[in-house]
Amino acid sequence: MNETEKQGLRDLKKEVSGWLCDQSDLYDRYRYALADTDQRMVDYVSGVIDNPDGHNLYELLKVRRFFSLLDKYIWNAKRVRTKIDLYEHMKFSGTTGRRCYKLTPVQTFQMAHIFGFDRDDGRRLVRTAYLFVPRKFSKTTFAAFLAVDDLLFGDANAEAYIGANSLDQAKKCFNEVRNILFSLDEDQTHLRINRESVTFKDQERESLIRCLTANDDTKDGLFASLVVMDEYSQAKNTSTKKGADLKNVLTTSMGPRKNPLTIIITTASDVLDGPCYQEIEGTKAILRGKSENDSVFADLFMPDVDDDDGDPRTWAKVQPHLGVTVQPDYYEMEWANAQLSADNMLAFRTKLLNRFVVNDTSTWFAPEDANRLLADFDITKFGGRPVCVCAFDLSVKDDFSAVSYTIFSSRDKKYYTHTDYYFPDGALETHANRDLYKLWAEQGHLKLCRGDIIDVQQIASDIMRYASYLTIVSIGYDKYKATELANILSITYHGDRQLTPYAQTYGSFNQPVERFELMAYCKPPKIALNNNPINAYCLTNCVLDTDNLENKKPVKVSQTRKIDGAITMLMTIGLADSLRF
Repeated sequence: MNETEKQGLRDLKKEVSGWLCDQSDLYDRYRYALADTDQRMVDYVSGVIDNPDGHNLYELLKVRRFFSLLDKYIWNAKRVRTKIDLYEHMKFSGTTGRRCYKLTPVQTFQMAHIFGFDRDDGRRLVRTAYLFVPRKFSKTTFAAFLAVDDLLFGDANAEAYIGANSLDQAKKCFNEVRNILFSLDEDQTHLRINRESVTFKDQERESLIRCLTANDDTKDGLFASLVVMDEYSQAKNTSTKKGADLKNVLTTSMGPRKNPLTIIITTASDVLDGPCYQEIEGTKAILRGKSENDSVFADLFMPDVDDDDGDPRTWAKVQPHLGVTVQPDYYEMEWANAQLSADNMLAFRTKLLNRFVVNDTSTWFAPEDANRLLADFDITKFGGRPVCVCAFDLSVKDDFSAVSYTIFSSRDKKYYTHTDYYFPDGALETHANRDLYKLWAEQGHLKLCRGDIIDVQQIASDIMRYASYLTIVSIGYDKYKATELANILSITYHGDRQLTPYAQTYGSFNQPVERFELMAYCKPPKIALNNNPINAYCLTNCVLDTDNLENKKPVKVSQTRKIDGAITMLMTIGLADSLRF
């Protein structure tokens, strides 16, 4: 996130907090949805409005959006009170045994927003809810309540599914469901309670609850009425039915249901290329008013852009149950533990601060440092055909290919690097990162080639097009992977002098790595990358490895996190240094 984007979020928070404070008649105008529904609604809303610094931007936006929806839809206070009463009569596990719990003000608001709004035809408004909360927020009890409620009081043939990436994750919530139902039907007179499913023994209801994981293959013929996705942030994009596919298979079976409900209850993770990260970004756009979808409810607890990870005020903002379900000194102790290792710090930031991050100390560039290098410029419009070096890194069909172009601007004494990315559209559907790549292609950041393999002629044509605006003096490539493209360019570009095999050894990358770091961390940076998120993606996926001569070269943090663009950028820096420009 660059400084302009950060300032935009600061300005938006100031604007929405000012709007909420200026609406002096909110409590009277919407009394039917606040005090007349449950006094805790007033407690929560007033707590947010009176203390905007203690709540993040998206909490404030959520409250404002709540009032705007009240102006558009029917409010069903009776249903809300019924759900609250049912929850508070169920017995959940706890440190002192099974007992009933009262909903906190924030949980009351969540329950009310999900179940309180009706469309004109009487159907419930909210169909999808994202509860993006840190650990120990009582996610499991809330999910278990929803499943039991659907089993007992939903459609006669209701099908509630608790889904997760692993059996252990899914069973944690499902075991809470089983324990609730055991307390209601101890002798299993009416219910058949198995290890991974609950059904009715009699014929009065045909409803069920079932536990599913991303590895299950028995998902045909489902007719889901409720889907609970637990710890969805751990889902990864794969070529088999995992990750987003489990959720998609379940939700696409809901079509005939009048009041389907999908609940994504999750904490952040270090999986930035999975479906959850993109979906959370989508809900942020809804809350900011950049897109419209009234059927989605999102409650996002995370720090604001300027919040310090080690500040107790940040902890209280992120974890509204601090001192309720979480001991008051828990964050303080975990913050102290986070100082002991990079893994501990990563766990603190993802699980307790609810940030999507990778390990900043192990990756070459932190996301904020990589994004700071992105800038809006057109390398073909600098005028005067500036001297340029080019480098490409090709794959055949299993991943994207990258081509980088670097020039030096004497005007501001700065390097500018533009990188294009290519991928064969025929390989998209079966690729592990297909959802992410589709999004990039739709946004114009990833160029798709026709067919199942990379189109080297298309890449050659693009290089020649750039050559009409730039004086390309050297084209670097890995000679073991790019023979065909090198041959095409040697013919069409008239000569082999510009084509330069670039050794992929640690020694060849050590100097470019150090030069790139020096330019990147200058204030302001002395290098700019075209404003393509794949550039930042590649940089943050790099880990610097060192050979026995202490030469450094970027390597992948994992197999699916690609770094091709970072490699071609460095190759151009290496070529530029060798040519002394």
